[in-house]
This record gives sequence, structure tokens and C-alpha cells, in this order.
Amino acid sequence: MGTIKQNRANNILTSGKLDATDGLNNNVPATNIANASLSSVTSYPPSAGAGVSSVASDPPSPNEGQMWFNTTSGALKQYVNYSAWASGGNLNTTRGEGAGAGTQTAGINIGGRLSPPTATRLANTEIYDGTSWTEVNDLNTARRHLAAATQGTSTASLVFGGDLNTGGPSFTANTESWDGTSWTEVNNLTIVKESGGGAGIQTAALSFGGDTDPEPAPTSNVQSWDGTSWTNTTSLNTARTLMMGGAGLQTAALAFGGGISSGLTNTETWNGSSWTEVNDLNTGRLYLSGAGLYDSALAIGGQSGPSFFANVEIWDGTNWTETSDLSAAKGKTSSAGSSSSAVSTGGATSPTVFVNATEEWTSGLITQTITAS
Repeated sequence: MGTIKQNRANNILTSGKLDATDGLNNNVPATNIANASLSSVTSYPPSAGAGVSSVASDPPSPNEGQMWFNTTSGALKQYVNYSAWASGGNLNTTRGEGAGAGTQTAGINIGGRLSPPTATRLANTEIYDGTSWTEVNDLNTARRHLAAATQGTSTASLVFGGDLNTGGPSFTANTESWDGTSWTEVNNLTIVKESGGGAGIQTAALSFGGDTDPEPAPTSNVQSWDGTSWTNTTSLNTARTLMMGGAGLQTAALAFGGGISSGLTNTETWNGSSWTEVNDLNTGRLYLSGAGLYDSALAIGGQSGPSFFANVEIWDGTNWTETSDLSAAKGKTSSAGSSSSAVSTGGATSPTVFVNATEEWTSGLITQTITAS
């Protein structure tokens, strides 16, 4: 066990007398206590609990690590950094390979397909209120492997590209805009493609990568949407497809993962004019989904060959770090939100099993009640 040293020099007044305020009360100035570490502590005196304040209500702006006892609720609480996934409301229609946008409490899930062997492409659209999903008006064109402007909202979204037919590849350049009530066909992508990434909002979006018809033909193609039409712009450094992850805005985006037959770790950032290779994902994967912005994002789930992943990684603008996993290994999910508050929905837990589960991600400093368990 380490040693805590008490230096009482500051308790002696210049007159040579003991300071009655501090010395007689056994108080020692904080500057007189040397730092030390403690180990193998088996008990502590009741007076050690005096450092935990008793309050009638929780502090409005606590500091990280702060602890207090709420006398009104009779609960011991602390303010800590917390990251975890929790179950949310199920989709009405079980599916995967769709697109997502919005937030954890106002999300939108778009298109996709049913589980094999039917594999029917879907036009279904559902809105999430943080508790449950509600069916709303369908897309005009049913499809899977479509991309969305990920920072769109449940009342203003944009989707583009995708695969139309169950009998074989048939890709589309169709773009549709959502006004909160219905979808409207707008100007097409400059080329047909599916399984690409997306970023931005309804009126200012970015489409990158994907697969062109006939497949496999991974592309590095990037297009920018100005609210009216698509324009080709600077290509990705690495061509890739199979539901690569995307996050961010039209002028500041992040592209990660995807691949051809096996998952890539490549990550690229977009500054509005060019793409730059940055630090890789820890786990290369296809069929992953993303949420967040170019400097703070999540890479969620995925697949490589026959293996499915529960892995979730968080991007801090420089590096990817492994964080709390999904409750189950799955790919082909639809995700939305931010790196601190996200939602991931549907997807596949095996090549033939799709799910309708929703998982909600919360990360950051929270007030937590301490319980015995």
C-alpha cells in the first residue's frame, strides 16, 4: 500500500503558534499532501465518506468522475463516461440492405429487401420516433443497396442508386427526394450504380463508390448533388463497393470499408475538392453501415466472406478505436445519427437470416445511479 504524507508546515503561523482553524481540526492544506497510489485496500473509516456530498437535487453541471448522494431520491450517483448499445423498437418489416438517415429519435429506414430465398426488393419506408417505427408512403422505385444522404432528416431525405431486380443485377441511377409525406422522383445520378456510400443532406449530398452494371465493377466515381442535379467530381483513391460506410456532409465527408470480395480497411476523408487516405479501420469489412460526421463517426457491424461482425469502431478525426459491440454479429444494417447518439436497424445475422431488431447507441458523459448488483 502506498504512503500518504501529511506536511503540517503550513499549519504553523509565523508567530510559531499552531493555527487553531486548521491544526486543531486536523485539517491539512491540499498542497501539503503528496500524491500516492493505494492498493490492497480492504476497509476505510466512515469519515472517508465525507467526500461524497449530500444534495437535494442532482448538480446541473457535474464534473466527470463526480459522485453525490441525492437525498430526495435516496440514490448514490456519479457522472461518468458511458458507451453502450440498447434495444429499441422493431421494424414493422424484417429486412436488410436498405438505407438510413436522421437521428436516434427521428430516424428513417428506406428500401432494402426481404430475407432469401424470396429476396424481394422493397419500397417500404418507416419513420422512428425513438420508441417505435411507423409505416409511411413507399418509394416510387423498390430497391436494395441504395445510398442516402446520411445527414438528412425524417422529414427531408434523399436516396440514390440501388439494385432493382430479384432475377439478377439491374442497377439504377434513380434519385428520390422525401418531403416528410411522400417521395418524388428527381434528376438521376450520372451513372447507374448500387452499393455505394452517401453523405450530406437533402439539398446538398455526396454519392461515392459503388458497383456498376454488369457487376462486379467497383467504381471510384464520386458525384455531388446541388439540390437539382448530380455532377461528377474528384474520384476516390480506392474503388470499392458492397455497402461501404459513409458519414458527414457534402463538403466534409468520410468513406470507409467496403471492398470487392473481402473487406477493406481503407478510410478516406473528403474536403470538398479531394480525397485523402487516412488511418485504416481496425477490422476490414463489407456490408457495414455508418453514422456521424467526417471527424466523429461510427463504423457499425459488417461482413467479410462468411463471417459477420458485431464490431463497432469510433472515429475521432484521426484514428479508429474499437468500442462496445452490437448485441449480435450482423451486416447490411441501416444506421443513422451521430457518434454519440445513433440507431442501427435490420440487417442480416447470416446469409439467409434477416432481422427487424433496432439497437440504439449512447456515448458520452451521463449521470448514472449506483446500485448493488
